[in-house]
Amino acid sequence: MTPNKTIVQITAIIEKLFEEHFEKKAEVVEALPVSGSDRRYYRVSSGKTAAIATYNINVAENNTFFYFTELMRKHQINVPEVYKISKDRRAYLQQDLGRVSLFDMVIKEGYTEPIRKLYHKSLAQLAKVQWIAGREADYKQCFAAKQFDEKAIMSDLLYFKYYFADLQGISYDRSGLMSEMEMLSKDLGRVQPQMLMFRDFQSRNIMIHEGKVFFIDYQGSMQGPPQYDIASLLWQARAQLPAAWKEDLLNGYISALNDLHVPRMDEIHFRRGYVQFVLVRLLQVLGSYGFRGLLQHKAHFITSIGPALKNLEQFLAGHPQTPAYPELRSLLEKISSQDMQDRYTTAASDKKPSLTVQINSFSYKNGMPKSASPHGGGFVFDCRGILNPGRYDAYKHLTGNEELVRQFLERETRMPDFMNYVYALVSINVDDYIARGFENLTVSFGCTGGQHRSVYAANQLAHYLRTRYNLEVTVEHLNEKKWMLTEVNTAAE
Repeated sequence: MTPNKTIVQITAIIEKLFEEHFEKKAEVVEALPVSGSDRRYYRVSSGKTAAIATYNINVAENNTFFYFTELMRKHQINVPEVYKISKDRRAYLQQDLGRVSLFDMVIKEGYTEPIRKLYHKSLAQLAKVQWIAGREADYKQCFAAKQFDEKAIMSDLLYFKYYFADLQGISYDRSGLMSEMEMLSKDLGRVQPQMLMFRDFQSRNIMIHEGKVFFIDYQGSMQGPPQYDIASLLWQARAQLPAAWKEDLLNGYISALNDLHVPRMDEIHFRRGYVQFVLVRLLQVLGSYGFRGLLQHKAHFITSIGPALKNLEQFLAGHPQTPAYPELRSLLEKISSQDMQDRYTTAASDKKPSLTVQINSFSYKNGMPKSASPHGGGFVFDCRGILNPGRYDAYKHLTGNEELVRQFLERETRMPDFMNYVYALVSINVDDYIARGFENLTVSFGCTGGQHRSVYAANQLAHYLRTRYNLEVTVEHLNEKKWMLTEVNTAAE
């Protein structure tokens, strides 16, 4: 299918599902921000009636979601209701739980008593997922890995090694580290009990709807140690929960098991396993941040590295005997040092570099812009090698500022590759200019009409530089007055 047909057909499919289920035509189809997966999300509404539409060509993943949704709802666990599924099982409508996650609330409101209670509610629900729904879960329904076993743990440890540790320029005994990782993964692979593991149980996947907690994005569920999920929530890097909260919430989880009449377990053994899986989760997260941030240059993940390193430092300080492997312990102490944290917390500091970056988008039809810098020069990137959204009716009267165009460029073109090269090249100069005290840098992006590709690229680089370096960045779309906008778009602006 062509990119135009893909978007148009998806929209038609979800509008049809909406009309068939609610017996009214969809009035608004809003593309929601994309995640790390290939799933596409839309909020579809007609008046006060709304639903979330999902389109995903991975039918096996969808079937896993449907299975675990039915299983959890059977046990009165709060997950979104699936309203309707397309015949090919690639599209489905589910309950709209709003826009507020537990993460949003803790960042906005801080460590208040109401927030703490929501965390307790979340862990009580998690206990039901793991120990009640988990008792009858059919793990053959898992679309990818079916168990968080020795191989899966080793995969997480290697993810950390290759995508974070090896990118830091820190010397260590590679052979010794590999041997220790193999021993650690073998030890943890035998940890019992093995229940239904959410896998990515973090506050972004907990929605707050009508005062209740609801879980989303549990497609990756598998059989595994329940401690891993608790570690994922309590040690989430960006949330930075206080140590007293972590202990209180862990105690609350164990109390919830008693309320569910879970067969008696060895609490000391359980807590020891919890500490081990906190470490595994911290390293897996750093590997993810390294891959998404340092290799793919995604600003959000780069800014998460500093808090993740702080998390690791706090963990090591509180657990001097974990990990009980000398080479791994030495490496982690080096990685979580204050110098390393400072390297990744530039954006959070109050002191701004003297460098100012001017970013432009322009149309080649009108010629390249001149640099206002007294030194002249700067970067000029040609976006015309990227497929132009303006060729298609669905995007012709939109701009690179809008979500639909952003999703088109990120999913249907090589724009992500293009921007990765841009980030890498511009960062070389930014690092040097900051070190030398330079004050000006100009970066311009050109395309045919100066409306889609160049606008998107200018916005993305501005976000990257502001987030990564805490720079003063100005953006100007030089062809804005000549953009081809419909009357509706013009009126909206």
